[in-house]
Amino acid sequence: MSLLLTATRRLLVLRPRTTTTEQTLDRAIARRGGPAPVSRAVKRVAVVDERIVDGRRVVRLTPRQKPRGGHLIYTHGGCYTFPLIGAHWGILATLVRRAGITIDVPLYGLAPEHTATEAADWLETIYDDAVAEFGPVVSLAGDSAGGGLALAQAVRYRDSGRPAPRHVILISPWLDATLINPGAAAVAPLDHMLAVPGLVRAGRLWAGDLDPSDPLVSPLSSDLAGLPPIHIEQGDHDLFYADAEELHRRITRAGGRSDFRLTRGGFHVFVGAPWIPEARAALARIAAVLRQG
Repeated sequence: MSLLLTATRRLLVLRPRTTTTEQTLDRAIARRGGPAPVSRAVKRVAVVDERIVDGRRVVRLTPRQKPRGGHLIYTHGGCYTFPLIGAHWGILATLVRRAGITIDVPLYGLAPEHTATEAADWLETIYDDAVAEFGPVVSLAGDSAGGGLALAQAVRYRDSGRPAPRHVILISPWLDATLINPGAAAVAPLDHMLAVPGLVRAGRLWAGDLDPSDPLVSPLSSDLAGLPPIHIEQGDHDLFYADAEELHRRITRAGGRSDFRLTRGGFHVFVGAPWIPEARAALARIAAVLRQG
């Protein structure tokens, strides 16, 4: 565990937590703005294009250097209620540079105005378009809530008979909106970013008419057999640690391939802090997976 990781984690106590209570979440939603603009770091390594699909933006990042041929659909985190932030662009710039792949960034509708069902239908269109354009080299990835979306998509595409994603990459994924795993309560004192009450509220908003335990909202409750290879980057000072570990166990028991990479002392989505050597190592591992095709 590096000194930079330890120092950064300790400084997180100075940041306000939007998920401390249901009320803090609702106030933060009322104040939220739009997604962060594409960063200079992204523009240095990628040509940026946008298109509108069924009324919503999809940002495409195409490497300025010759692409290797793979394609990634990346869904961002934010409790399903907050937009993409600058740290997400940092992750994506690194993946473009190190993996040499084209990336689609779908800016899906956020709760409470939008729901998991709407997102699933819309993302299915994005995926079908990508498979039609790139063939069987499309991977899915996401962090936090976006990781939950990535896994839920993989399950949905398996069940609908669509071509499977090449890889599914999960960064500190939120896999169960109910957070009933006792391990979450055990880790809660170590996590200075997330809190259960606000997250459970966000999960209910995202579920809409569904039960929050529905596999579309909480993909950990899915049948996990027959999925493509899963790569998980997870820290043990993260409220979602126990569920990520449980996902790895269940996929393995179901006969699937799961590569679970645990970073000791890692906080929620530590991968988005590029000054930390552990973050750079995790991004290098992810890029290596994506370079496989």
